[in-house]
Amino acid sequence: MADFHFLRPLWLLLLLAIPFLPVMFRKARQSDSGWARIIPDRLLRPVITRHGQSSGHSRSPLLVAAAALLVLTIALAGPAWRQVPTPLQQQNDSLVVVLDLSLSMLATDVEPDRLTLAKRKIRDILDQREGSLTALVVYAADAHAVSPLTDDRNTIVGLLDVLDPVIMPAPGNRADLGVARGLALLEQGAPGDGQLLLLTDNVNDRYQDQITETLRDSPFPLSTLIVGTAEGGPIPLPKQGFIRENGSIVMAKASPSALQQLASRNGGRSQRLTIDDTDINNLRLRSEDAGEWQDSERDLTVNRFQDDGYWLLWLALPLILIGWRKGALALMLFTLLPLAPRPAMALSWAELWAREDQRAPAMIAEDPASAATELENPEWRGSAHYRNQDYEAAAEAFDRAATPRADYNRGNALARAGKLEEAIKAYDDALDAEPDMEDARVNRDLVEQLLNQQQSENQSGDGDQDPDNQNSDDNGSDSDQNQQGNDSNNGEQDPDSQQGDQTGQESGQESSEETGEQQNSQSGAPSDQENGNEPPQQPSGTEKSATANDANGQQQPAPAELTEAPLTQGQEQWLRRIPDDPGGLLRRKFLQQYQQRDTQSDEGDTPW
Repeated sequence: MADFHFLRPLWLLLLLAIPFLPVMFRKARQSDSGWARIIPDRLLRPVITRHGQSSGHSRSPLLVAAAALLVLTIALAGPAWRQVPTPLQQQNDSLVVVLDLSLSMLATDVEPDRLTLAKRKIRDILDQREGSLTALVVYAADAHAVSPLTDDRNTIVGLLDVLDPVIMPAPGNRADLGVARGLALLEQGAPGDGQLLLLTDNVNDRYQDQITETLRDSPFPLSTLIVGTAEGGPIPLPKQGFIRENGSIVMAKASPSALQQLASRNGGRSQRLTIDDTDINNLRLRSEDAGEWQDSERDLTVNRFQDDGYWLLWLALPLILIGWRKGALALMLFTLLPLAPRPAMALSWAELWAREDQRAPAMIAEDPASAATELENPEWRGSAHYRNQDYEAAAEAFDRAATPRADYNRGNALARAGKLEEAIKAYDDALDAEPDMEDARVNRDLVEQLLNQQQSENQSGDGDQDPDNQNSDDNGSDSDQNQQGNDSNNGEQDPDSQQGDQTGQESGQESSEETGEQQNSQSGAPSDQENGNEPPQQPSGTEKSATANDANGQQQPAPAELTEAPLTQGQEQWLRRIPDDPGGLLRRKFLQQYQQRDTQSDEGDTPW
């Protein structure tokens, strides 16, 4: 219970009404509810006494009402103590953050400095945009893309700490180049609506017109987030003091009015940077501020706390019924409900709370043989048979599901069963329904190549040799390895991968990682099932097999198995010799881009 908390704690304020319940009930008993204005007194007197109480004795429902209110309040507050996987959706909204990395961002007019506050704000923005696409561009004398559009916030967060003006190849303040670079990222394929966010302290007047001209025919608005104060502050440099110009200390001043004008001219909003999320809300940068949600292309899930307050409704229901009309309604319900006819249902505990598509992945991973008998969906059943290495049964199950995805998986199962001609026909069926299914095309070509190889060997082999055993030696091993290598990469598709979305998310079938496991066993590496571990799931792309094939179809050696043994003292000493320079990669990347572009310096640009 260390994780116990309330998702909506403000509802607990409703508990303050419990001490006022006696007053409310007392006032209700003393009131005649306005009947005296309608019913004559001689008729009303036998029913209601002079002080507003009923002529019959009644028990006060105060205790029951207080208990019901307590239970309902806790339920509304959303008690939570466990996390469950939740399907992750992403907005069709893209945001490119253009961060100023000029020397002026080191000014100390705000604590600790402008750049530190800007990077903290970017982290806050990423927290508010979980599941949405975000990119990061930095600029000084030139602009560079730190990260393209991605829904993985860790990609950007991991690079924020190393961002510093010293990694830029040349000093400057070319905001126009930064906006142009951010616009290029959006035009490269941003889904749905998109916007640019310029995070800076000021933009030179000569670049504002260039930015407006760049965004003139663009559908993407530009918003500005202002860092720093109008009074400004000095710019410190490590071991060099403050930046000076003509002997005077330079005071880098922010220009909120200029940035406000720039944003309004380009269809955006402008906001000063705040410690809380006020600026993020006003600029409408959150995921929920965008238009429409769409399923993630990779069927990603995120662990979120489950609201278990609904369980308390079963406790509040009898309390409410008991307090209603002296419990008559509760007595009637508890008496009649057991007598009502109910259909016989043989459900397990898991079936009460989860659909088959939600339970199937775990069932197949734990016991594929049992899952093959319990699952009703033919594609899920085929996945279970495939994981259980019963490929003929898997092909029969996939044959009952008339979808391109099922035809593709049926071809994989038939190829595993050695029925190459039938596998080619299954791949053809999948390609006829969905011509863009590249995985089916690649597997079909490989199976056709293996079939031709078998036929040529049958013709050139001895007449008394069993044709079914001609591939049992080297060629058969290579063929099987080739098939397994490609099948592992392009086999059954995982709903957590991009290939799961390729053939339709409605089927929601699980990937079969059997190919990688079998290939591990053939290449000498221990499989995941042998180690008792669940196969690792990758966030996107296809599962990697233990062996790979080169362009000529030759099997390549499997990579060395990772070991978890602690490092020796000599290895640790070698690791300590590696310089700790996390920004070195970005520094070299930016320098190479700067030299390739041969960006010309602007005489009107300032070095800070």
